[in-house]
Amino acid sequence: MEDEWKPLLASERAGEAYTDRGVMDSLDPKSKRPFHVEPRNIVEDDVPERVSAEASVMSSRVHYYSRLTGSTDRLLVPPDHVIPAPEEIYVYSPLGTAFKVQGGERPTKNPSIVTIFAIWNTMMGTAILSMPWSIKQAGFTLGIIILISMGLLTLYCCYRVLKSPKSIPYEDTSDWEFPDVCKYYLGPFGQWSSLLFSTVSLIGAMVVYWVLMSNFLFNTGKFIYNYVHNVNMSDSEYGTNGTERVLCPFPSQDTGKNCSMSLFYLGDNSTGTPLFDYWWSKTNTVPFYLIILLLPLLNFRSAAFFARFTFLGTISVIYLIFLVTLKAIRLGFHLEFHWFEPSKFFVPEFRVLFPQLTGVLTLAFFIHNCIITLMKNNKHQGNNVRDLSVAYLLVGLTYLYVGVLIFASFPSPPLSKDCIEPNFLDNFPSSDILVFVARAFLLFQMTTVYPLLGYLVRVQMMGQIFGNHYPGFFHVFTLNVVIVGAGVLMAKFYANIGSIIRYSGALCGLALVFVFPSVVHMISLRRLGELRWPSALFHSFLIFLGVANLVGQFFV
Repeated sequence: MEDEWKPLLASERAGEAYTDRGVMDSLDPKSKRPFHVEPRNIVEDDVPERVSAEASVMSSRVHYYSRLTGSTDRLLVPPDHVIPAPEEIYVYSPLGTAFKVQGGERPTKNPSIVTIFAIWNTMMGTAILSMPWSIKQAGFTLGIIILISMGLLTLYCCYRVLKSPKSIPYEDTSDWEFPDVCKYYLGPFGQWSSLLFSTVSLIGAMVVYWVLMSNFLFNTGKFIYNYVHNVNMSDSEYGTNGTERVLCPFPSQDTGKNCSMSLFYLGDNSTGTPLFDYWWSKTNTVPFYLIILLLPLLNFRSAAFFARFTFLGTISVIYLIFLVTLKAIRLGFHLEFHWFEPSKFFVPEFRVLFPQLTGVLTLAFFIHNCIITLMKNNKHQGNNVRDLSVAYLLVGLTYLYVGVLIFASFPSPPLSKDCIEPNFLDNFPSSDILVFVARAFLLFQMTTVYPLLGYLVRVQMMGQIFGNHYPGFFHVFTLNVVIVGAGVLMAKFYANIGSIIRYSGALCGLALVFVFPSVVHMISLRRLGELRWPSALFHSFLIFLGVANLVGQFFV
């Protein structure tokens, strides 16, 4: 009876085999793979139900092929689409029954709803704070059109990234990431350049985080100081509707604008306490205080502790949506449509500054460097495209909701729409309790995410250069000092997060969003002899859009 339970084939994907005694032994990577048997034909140990005749014939056929072909001949190996997942590997008996072998760790699989919100949570970042400013730069009508268009374009490019490993024949790409695909088609240049741009996007995000954390820490400390010392800011802030206060911290310096805007300028935010203002400055001191807190955290060997706080990102976005909704209800809508010419308080609907919005959106919709990893954990792989599309829809609606509501409710008149800041929270005074809660929450959330980003940068750079994620304290410390130094310099001399986001987004998006996915797809079609001129023309146009998006950032 021992020979009756000898399995017919072993799993190459799982990397292990079931021997005649039901024990899993290592196999050669080029060994044969199991055929797929429908789940209804699979039985557990307690019910000896027989396998269908179709599965039995397939079993005999594959068993026969295994005797005809050598281990290096892959012509008669069953194709990938009939291979079951590792957790669905069974031992098949010549008697016609199949038993599931228990034991071993199974990869955690998530339902579609979890996968969708994981993508949404990963994609939602600091760009949401710049969305009203970005729409203002493009014009209200054109901004909405561009936001929807960029969402569709980046979704398609992300779809191409997700499908890219599947287009490679005769290779087991189950563990491949997009840099591996780029290496396959473009050689070492594709691998290293994709890793480089991925690292640049992470460092750009860390710089934006440092600027925002400096901002939030400054305003949080100022709120606490004013509350403790009973400092009343109401006389120096512009009041709207008697209760809501909206600021224009940096009015336009354009000589063509109405100079009365300076009446609503909050000067140097002086609270009458020069000593406090000297030691608690948004640009001169607070960015350096963060070094004491964050630089030691970056040198941890593992970022597992900080990964436990990733749920705070979801809570932060939900609170921002609540805050935006409440402010819009209290302020009301203030809209006038001037299509091409500006007015005293309103910007035109179509502006030549629209590349600033496309640059921000490239990073706002950027998830291309990790989408393959996220989708591997999806329980139903056949729903990957649908789940990705739904996630992009939710992200686009969130950006649209926040951007449109803040732009529409900004009080014009008496303030001009040009007063909308790259971080829309800066348009609210530090004494606003609801905004204070948002800043304090975002400060804590970013403090926990910042070490995670630094860990990812270290893994990518040190792993490729030294082959070790932590080659030594000196190497890691030097890298972290460079990253922190970049954040401090930007927070002190150029604290415009909208511009930082658009430059880094356009640069990384050129490679990872537009160029590499399109080039890889065209090369794969050409090798299969299926490349046609409409496809080549369309994907070449995507590459052109990526180049134009980057070049446009330097001319607006």
